Amino acid sequence: MKFRPCIDIHNGKVKQIVGGSLQDEGNQAKENFVSEMNAADYARLYQEKHLSGGHAILLNPVESEYYREDVRQAKEALSAYPGGLQVGGGITEANAGEFIEAGASHVIVTSYVFSEGQIRFDRLEALKNKVGKERLVLDLSCKPKDGQYFIVTNRWQKFTNQPLDGALMEKLSRYCDEYLVHGVAVEGTGTGIDCELVKILATCNELPVTYAGGISSFADLELLDSLSGGRMDFTIGSALDLFGGNMKFDEVLSRYH
Repeated sequence: MKFRPCIDIHNGKVKQIVGGSLQDEGNQAKENFVSEMNAADYARLYQEKHLSGGHAILLNPVESEYYREDVRQAKEALSAYPGGLQVGGGITEANAGEFIEAGASHVIVTSYVFSEGQIRFDRLEALKNKVGKERLVLDLSCKPKDGQYFIVTNRWQKFTNQPLDGALMEKLSRYCDEYLVHGVAVEGTGTGIDCELVKILATCNELPVTYAGGISSFADLELLDSLSGGRMDFTIGSALDLFGGNMKFDEVLSRYH
């Protein structure tokens, strides 16, 4: 189990937000932290600390007036740390290669693949052919509903008809290199990990999984380690001191790097 760093970009700034609060209309979100540093500053820090496999996420929709600035910030981060970061947010077959060329190790995709509530296997194939299975991460972020976890798209605002389970992850493993999964119900809340979700993710033996959501203490990390059998990576957002929280970045590195 190891720490994966993050850079979340919203309205052209590095932020930490409450995941379920995102609204495309008005480019709104409940903010936990807004950084005075830019994305490239964080990228250089992660490079200095030899942290790889982190992700930069563009949180505005492509149609937003801020999306171009999100992209600029992300590309500056990729340039500062070539091959050290994955990038997601508005990724399609048309622009995936652009981000790889800009320095991303992988592109992260959700809404383009889980479209109109269904899995678009034709788009998965196209992305696989475009950038290669080894450069594709599927974001399976989800919310609970009616006793199951369903994948959510459009910046976690829209439920798909696709429940998350081990069978799905095994099926999708033919197309991607790893999974990123936000527990959206607890994302940005600092209320602890989503234990039931982690148990589902722990059944995936095919590919690496990075979990995000609710981590607020080292006790949470110990619980994640126990529930996942030490096989699941993680990212910390609002709870990290880099983003105004109480968990010390250097201590996280000393334990999980």
